[in-house]
Amino acid sequence: MTVRQAIQDVTDRIAARSGDSRRDYLNRLDAAKEQGVYRSALSCGNLAHGFAACSPSEKAALAGNKTLNLGIINSYNDMLSAHQPYQFYPEIIKQAAREIGATAQVAGGVPAMCDGVTQGQPGMDLSLFSRDVIAMATAISLSHNMFDAAVYLGICDKIVPGLVIGALSFGHLPAVFIPAGPMPSGLPNDEKSKVRQLYMEGKVGRAELLEAESKSYHSAGTCTFYGTANSNQMLMEIMGLHLPGASFVNPGTPLRDALTREATKRALSLTALGNNYTPIGHIMDEKAIVNGLVGLHATGGSTNHTMHLIAMAAAAGLQVTWDDMSDLSDATPLLARVYPNGVADVNHFHAAGGMGFLIKELLNDGYLHEDVKTVWGAGLSNYTVEAKLIEDALSFEQAPEESALPKVLTSTKTPFQPTGGLKLLKGNLGRSVIKVSAVKPEHRVVEAPARVFHGQEGLQAAFKAGELTGDMIAVVRFSGPGAIGMPELHKLTPALGVLQDRGFKVALLTDGRMSGASGKVPAAIHMTPEAMNGGPISKIRDGDMIRLDANEGTLTFLGDEKEFFSRTPATEDLRSQHFGMGRELFAGFRSLVGVADKGASVFN
Repeated sequence: MTVRQAIQDVTDRIAARSGDSRRDYLNRLDAAKEQGVYRSALSCGNLAHGFAACSPSEKAALAGNKTLNLGIINSYNDMLSAHQPYQFYPEIIKQAAREIGATAQVAGGVPAMCDGVTQGQPGMDLSLFSRDVIAMATAISLSHNMFDAAVYLGICDKIVPGLVIGALSFGHLPAVFIPAGPMPSGLPNDEKSKVRQLYMEGKVGRAELLEAESKSYHSAGTCTFYGTANSNQMLMEIMGLHLPGASFVNPGTPLRDALTREATKRALSLTALGNNYTPIGHIMDEKAIVNGLVGLHATGGSTNHTMHLIAMAAAAGLQVTWDDMSDLSDATPLLARVYPNGVADVNHFHAAGGMGFLIKELLNDGYLHEDVKTVWGAGLSNYTVEAKLIEDALSFEQAPEESALPKVLTSTKTPFQPTGGLKLLKGNLGRSVIKVSAVKPEHRVVEAPARVFHGQEGLQAAFKAGELTGDMIAVVRFSGPGAIGMPELHKLTPALGVLQDRGFKVALLTDGRMSGASGKVPAAIHMTPEAMNGGPISKIRDGDMIRLDANEGTLTFLGDEKEFFSRTPATEDLRSQHFGMGRELFAGFRSLVGVADKGASVFN
């Protein structure tokens, strides 16, 4: 299968740009493999501590070198719907390992926080940083050197990227990621959104709002809209780190458990003790990253991955840029309409043909690299299938030739739009990204005066006071990673949506985040340089004319540039936002964190 030239060009330049760093990474991976992951590398005291709590038979097995031992990294907690199902996975995994003469141990747990719970709250300031905490917690969990391979139990926003970064620091170990699946469909997401707007207008009360939210988020599993959590699952599958067809099977079902058992056996089949050694560091190359980006664009995925994928790639010695992402978006058709890019949810996407159909379409039309390594074997064509249970046996059948719901998932011959869902914006205000797949064409160009706020609370107060009565580009600054940790600003979505529905030209410009739930209002997010670093966003004043053109990919201050750049940058006393809810513990992160277009990482 021949990949399209535009896709190959981006792949080639990532490889060329990353030559030295990728070579260094692979050399470290090879050195780690040579040092060995076998228990004999440990002293008797080390090993005794490592299996002290095991059964006598497990101790006997682990005392030698031939029994495989699988590490389990678990993000379980029972407060968050997406992670609650993981309570039962370790025993399923251990039993599956025992059936093939291996052992498995829970190597460690990593935190899992929910942006939905912390939205608009002080805890949201820890959200982005939690990704790098998870990466470090993963490394600590694996540092005992007791494992031949590992499985990773994680699903939501920062958890999967953090697990990937941590796994890549142990890139010599095989790794299989095991999802928990989405909750069954509840109140449709567009209906929930309407109630949110009615609440902002004072037309319904808190009781009605809570009832709508509870009917939407109603059981175990991920939220059903296509935000970062479900974008994560798409990425893990299209990059070959899930089993085929595993991403969107509901939790608590026989098929879900069968996939978990098979993932365990698969991880143990890829170790250095066998003939099919496939470490994660070899899977995650420039072709896998490009496949992930193409999948992100083809599905209108989360803008958070404009940072996460850069950080994940860097952990494998690969240097990816926003320009790479933008060029791939221009070359990739949009094939999915899942809320907020449509009214359907991920369960409808899965029923329409899901990942198997999507991958087959993109692969057959030259948008994906077929010649990649995956946990399911060589070649991405292994993923053009659906997972099914037939007479209690797990089987994989070819994905359908046609979508069952063409308004939700379509073919490359009839795309919803010829380009992907993400766009890079450049201009005299810096660089930012915008998600356009959910924005109607008539709203993609906004030229309007600025209204400046230092934080989302100011905008909400102005809306409630009835002060926002015309066209505007709302500038929300001092929300970047170095300022306060780059929280999501989704509490602004209902107010801005109401203003747009009233007929005003409205857009958002911010150095904060809006993530995968970015909706119908154009939002230039992740503005770099951020206001904290004296970026041009810090010089904007109320009334300045700004033009956001998502079609051309530009974001421009309209006026006397010489006068604009001579202005003294605005400043803000952020000390009150650096304490409370644990935020004081992250002062080091705020001082170390890199810029958004480099992954907003504390590691590079």
